[in-house]
Amino acid sequence: MADGRKTSTDTLLAGSTGDWEVVIGLEVHAQVASKAKLFSGASTAFGGAPNSHVSLVDAAMPGMLPVINRGCIDQAVRTGLGLAAQINLTSVFDRKNYFYPDLPQGYQISQYKQPIVGAGKVEIEVDGRVHTVGIERLHLEQDAGKLVHDQHPEHSLVDLNRSGVALMEIVSKPDLRSAKQAQAYVTKLRSILRYLGTCDGDMEKGNLRADVNVSVRRKGAKELGTRCEIKNVNSIRFIGQAIEAEARRQIDIIEDGGSVEQETRLFDPTRGETRSMRSKEEAHDYRYFPDPDLLPLELTQAYVDDLKRQLPELPDAKVQRFTKDYRLSAYDARVLTAERENADFFEAVAKARAGAAAPRDGKMVANWVINELFGRLNKEGLTIAASPISTAQLGAIIDLIGSGAISGKIAKDVFEIVWREGGDPIDIVERRGLKQVTDTGAIETAIDAIIAANPDKVAAVQAKPAMLGWFVGQVMKSTGGKANPQAVNDLLKRKLGLA
Repeated sequence: MADGRKTSTDTLLAGSTGDWEVVIGLEVHAQVASKAKLFSGASTAFGGAPNSHVSLVDAAMPGMLPVINRGCIDQAVRTGLGLAAQINLTSVFDRKNYFYPDLPQGYQISQYKQPIVGAGKVEIEVDGRVHTVGIERLHLEQDAGKLVHDQHPEHSLVDLNRSGVALMEIVSKPDLRSAKQAQAYVTKLRSILRYLGTCDGDMEKGNLRADVNVSVRRKGAKELGTRCEIKNVNSIRFIGQAIEAEARRQIDIIEDGGSVEQETRLFDPTRGETRSMRSKEEAHDYRYFPDPDLLPLELTQAYVDDLKRQLPELPDAKVQRFTKDYRLSAYDARVLTAERENADFFEAVAKARAGAAAPRDGKMVANWVINELFGRLNKEGLTIAASPISTAQLGAIIDLIGSGAISGKIAKDVFEIVWREGGDPIDIVERRGLKQVTDTGAIETAIDAIIAANPDKVAAVQAKPAMLGWFVGQVMKSTGGKANPQAVNDLLKRKLGLA
């Protein structure tokens, strides 16, 4: 925590008067992956000139009527199915009335009592424990525009490019009890959305952001505390920091004899604290009523079933399959399946090669993908799509190890060459003379020379067999790292009388 106090358990915070429980609920706003807006044909492309992606509907010109984008409905239903949620065959679009300069209509078209998606769930794992987070609802709504405050010394400007962009608001139940759980939930939700292709999850572009509701209560209490909402947090790291800062603020207020006021707050990542944005009444009156320009949305069960049949394999199912089919640990399987592109890369390497009797060893492939490839990609700031090493090249390196042609150490050298220069790993090994020495005669010659030159070390290793590693290192050095490590170990043990 900011003041150095630690948690007494995974989900309790220590205060000066005892332990406290944090209760967290999230409203995640996910931009629907669609080329057109929710109720108009205007573009949703990011980065256009101000007010260049605005239709007459988005600008609320008189007489302009909204028309539902069928593609956005498909995406919302697919998302609901991916969250194991109830799909409501009848839903209603409402007008949520409030005034703000970047909302030209004076209301937002949203859904209230009859959303398109009902209750669902997301499973997360934190510190080896599985938690089920309830989804209360998913509803569709249109985004507002954006106020620009730094382009004119006296005026704020309005950019309506985002006005009307389709959002899915995914509302969790207050089932989260720590910053780590909240971060794991958003990470998992983002992964599901990206697998489904319903939202790209690009938080730096504002395509996924969260309103974070935080309250605290004393350990063992059943009644919920007064919650504060932290608006528009746009990174998973900031979500964790905002929760910790806000929970500590509320605990300090109560322990000092005060009471928490329900309000909307903003997170300041520079200061690591939340600050008041506006007060929020217990029941804010948005005067919801059904939008008279839009009929109730009626879906058929056949339509929903057809979308369900088209769903891709999702992260949890892929984890189960990877642990079973490739005999991976649950941890490795989760790392590989966090992003669909990563999972596809791993499986392309691990699957059976043309003419091969069996797939490659899944554990070996996972080790190379996670440790060598992901490690290098992270270091270089690259995504899997930009990897200089293809699935075929990495598979060839692994095959060279499996056949005994090269050692693991030489394989890393080959990996580096392919990363920097490209090329076929098999040709690289041949042309550069990197093949592993398996000729026991040549290895014995090297061993004999080292033993003869180091009689003191021979006496020492016979008294302390753990020193065998020194001899192995010397043999590998003398053969340029090409000697077969297993053959070196076996021959050394025999020649030194350790076998």
